[in-house]
Formats: sequence, structure tokens, C-alpha cells
Amino acid sequence: MMAASLSHKTRAMRLSQYPIQTTKETPAEAEIVSHQLMLRAGLIRRLSSGLYSWLPMGLRTLRKAEAIIREEMNRAGALELLMPVVQPAELWQESGRWKEYGPELLRLKDRHQRDFVAGPTHEEVITDIARRELKSYRQLPVNFYQVQTKFRDEIRPRFGVMRAREFIMKDAYSFHADAASLEQGYRLMHEVYTRIFTRMGLQFRAVKADSGPIGGDVSQEFHVLAASGEDAIVFSDADEYAANMEAAAALPPSAPRPAPREPLAKVATPGAKTIEALAKFLNIEPLRCLKTLLVEGDGTGENAVVALVIRGDHELNATKAQRLPGVASPFRMADAERIERATGAQAGYIGPLGLKCRIYADHAALAVADFVCGANEKDMHLAGVNWDRDVRNYVAADIRNVVEGDPSPSGKGTLRLARGIEVGHIFQLGRKYSEKMSAVVLDESGKEVTLYMGCYGIGVTRVVAAAIEQNHDERGILWPEPLAPFEVVLVALGQQKSAAVRERAERLYAELSGAGIEVLFDDRDARPGVKFADAELLGIPHRLVVAERGLAAGRLEYRHRKDSESVEFPVDEALAFLKDRLGR
Repeated sequence: MMAASLSHKTRAMRLSQYPIQTTKETPAEAEIVSHQLMLRAGLIRRLSSGLYSWLPMGLRTLRKAEAIIREEMNRAGALELLMPVVQPAELWQESGRWKEYGPELLRLKDRHQRDFVAGPTHEEVITDIARRELKSYRQLPVNFYQVQTKFRDEIRPRFGVMRAREFIMKDAYSFHADAASLEQGYRLMHEVYTRIFTRMGLQFRAVKADSGPIGGDVSQEFHVLAASGEDAIVFSDADEYAANMEAAAALPPSAPRPAPREPLAKVATPGAKTIEALAKFLNIEPLRCLKTLLVEGDGTGENAVVALVIRGDHELNATKAQRLPGVASPFRMADAERIERATGAQAGYIGPLGLKCRIYADHAALAVADFVCGANEKDMHLAGVNWDRDVRNYVAADIRNVVEGDPSPSGKGTLRLARGIEVGHIFQLGRKYSEKMSAVVLDESGKEVTLYMGCYGIGVTRVVAAAIEQNHDERGILWPEPLAPFEVVLVALGQQKSAAVRERAERLYAELSGAGIEVLFDDRDARPGVKFADAELLGIPHRLVVAERGLAAGRLEYRHRKDSESVEFPVDEALAFLKDRLGR
């Protein structure tokens, strides 16, 4: 039985019998490099919008990522469990997220017309477990984790597994008797995540983040650095300050606002609905033009809309604006009808002067004197407008995205921007869920105390795509060695015609496999160019070539995936040679 089992395992590593189809052409559906290469290399296949099957080669890498995560979570004392994907609506109604979460929450009904959800996350389920199982402070702190399928009904699934509707996540949840213990557990998970991504061979950065629909007061994201990253991350050039764009604070300018010098004047600006068109028409810098954006308010009448004023060369930060008193949740821009009702004008000609709604002005906008803004009249703007002299009913706020060169909120250095792919997020949830769901334990005096809670997620499927985004070239994937589906690809050239090549390749395959080295044996009857192209596309780190000419000279050929030249070495030294390259 054992011989048969080993024989089957050996055959499974042969490329001639491996269910993979590589392609030269880039699939039309693929927008980013990782999606293109994962399809071309046969790692995944699309089933439907945002739904992907993981084929054997891709699954090997996925399982390697999971193994690293499990090892580090177990090392930190976390306990693995497994919770259902489908969750009863009652739990989500109890936490309040049944209404709050939004359309990404896929709602289901069973045959009895009872409501369920396809879980996008598991805070409610784990809190239910905690309130049933945790009775005493003596059981704390405790950290539960799982590696589980999630479903979020993305409005526009894209980028392959990077933003799919169904994905695999490692989510962990810790429970504590007090805030100090929660903070200690949070720091531990920060260290664990740092070890995980370091072991995976990824370049990454932890940044301060907004907690979003998960909740909590403190959170950090872990980003894999990549030029193609969809997230902007911000960091100081003088210290350790780092944040994502949503959470990065834009400090008020240190210099005082200049005194007014120009009189207020109405200017005809036909067709100048954008800042670019307005600045060009008036021959001024965009920073002297202030744009006023109307968003939905949380009330009626004067509270039906809220005005947000930012400098013309800056962008609104919707996450910051969402937190402002009076702004509707979820955040949304006012439609044309509301804009006209509130201002008497169209978008593009709105200004703060004379508005009867609540007005928030960004700090940078408040530093501009003699500015240009909309006149709340079609094809008209106001010039020489000044705060306090002409516009008084406003509240100062930080509502813009930071830009390169802004002062760091830490007080040291200036801000720099980079692109990143979020692969992990850790939260201090506090008592958001435990209070609503009555998760309590008895303290030392026998008094009930509400549990404090932390939440820690890693997008496992996203990690694989992010690794490719960070590590690739024009020929294919450049796997970090800890994530590569195989360590070595053994390429036999012409073994169908050469008994010597066939015999030596088979012997090498058995020898390397017996030494615990993960070998993919390319024993196909294919041209050398095809074999080499596939090896480079698949990104296996180490390539060993057995060819008739080399064997005649007693040599084998070796090349690392990142090298441009091959090297030769004695055929009888293959195992020692590869062990040295593998660091064993």
C-alpha cells in the first residue's frame, strides 16, 4: 500500500499528467498582471463574475500561504475553529448590521422562509460562541481563528481573485476582560502579522487605517507594496508614521491666511463647470479656486444637504467626510434635483456664499484669501471672495486627501505616497459587538463585565495575487520561494529519444523527491522552448535541465528564475548543489 501511495504521489508531480493548460495570449477579461498571469499559468479559472476555481497548481501556493499563517497563529497561542459560512439573520439583526452593512451582504431564505446571510465576516458568530462558552475572567484572554470562505456581493468584482465575491480569509477574534489586555493582544497580532508576511517573502508596510463597517476605534492595515496597488498609502520620510489615504490626517497650514485685498465681484464664466476650465478661463492657479460639493444630509429642509468646500487642486476624502455630524450614512453625493433646490444652480457653479445648509470648509481651503468660487447661478462665479468677511457660517474640518509634501501628522518630516495592496487588517473592536449581544463574564469579585474584543483578518487568496503583483517580469511569475507551488522544476530535454536523458532524469526526480525537495518533473514530449517558457511563466524558483549534450560531458544545467544566465555543475553533485541553493 505504501509503495502504491508513493507511486501515485510521484506521478502527480509529473507535468505530463498534471491538469494544467498554459497560454501565451493574455485573456481579454484580465485587467491587472496577477489576474493575467494566474489565468495564463493555469492557477485559476473563472466560473462566474467574481467566482473562481483554484486549479491544482494554484491551490498548492494557496495552501502554502495557509500553512505559514496557521503556524504563526498557533505559535502565538491562538485556537483554530471553523464556523459556518451561512449565518442566521437573527445574529446580524442583534448586532445591528443587518441594516447597516449594505448591499454587499448577500441575504438568503431557506425553504421555511427564514432569513440567512452568506457570511462576509464572522464577528456575530464568534461573539455568540463567546457568550455561550466564556463564563469567567479565568478563561481570558483567548484568541480563536479560522481559515474560511467568505462572500461579499461586490457591485463590480474585478482584478480576478484580488476583488472577488467569494474568497478565503483567515479571521481571528480575541476576547479580553479589559482594554489593557485588548491592547496587549492587538500588539501581539501585529507582531504575528509581521512574521507571517516576512516569512512569505513579501515587501509590506503596516499603516493606520479606517475601521469601516467592521467597527472599532483603532485599526491597522498591512499592505504589500506594488506599483499596481489600488490603495494609496502615506508615510513620513522622517519617522515611522504610516497610514492609508482614508485615515491620513491633513494638518492645517502653519502660516496665517493673508488679509483680503480684492473686492467681491461677480464674473461671467460661460461653460466653465470644472476647476480646470475655470482656472484656464480666468488665467489663475487651480489652488485659488475653491470647489463646493453638496452631499446628502441626515435630515430635511436645511439639513437635507451638507456643503463641503475644498481647494480646487485637492480631492475630497469621503471617509473623513462620512464622520462629520449631519452627513448621511452611507455617504453619497446629492443628486441634480437636490443641488438645484438647495442652491438654485447646477453642479459646477456652487459656492458657499449665501448657502443656508451646514458648511464644512477644509483647513487648506480656509488658508486661501481672495478666492474664486461658484456664484450659485448658471455660468457665473464670484471672485475676490474671503472667509469671515464674505462667508461666515462654516465649520473648519479635515476633509481632503493628503498630497505628497504635506507635513507629517507626527510632526516630523513630510509625507510621501506609495501604492499598496491590502492583505491584512487588525482591529481593536472594543465592546461594539459584546455590548449589543450581551457577551459577559464574571470578574474576580463575581461581577459581570462586558468582554473587550479584537479582530484580525488576512485575505489568503488576495495574498497570492499580491505576491504576483509584487514579483513578476515580462516572462511570468517570480514567486517568493516560500509561496512557490514547487521548489524545483526538472526539465528533461529529448527523453523520448534518449534513454540516457530519460534514465538520469528519472533517477534525479526520485533522488530529489526522496530528499524532501518539491519537484515538478517536466517529462512532456514538447520542444525545449515550450518547456522553458512554461517554467518561466509558472515561476518555479529553481530550474534543473537534463540534456543529452550535457550528460555526455557529465554536466547538468541550473538557472534560478531571477537569473539571466545558466550555470553547469557535475551530474553526480545534483542533490548537494540544489540543497545549497535551497539553503538546506
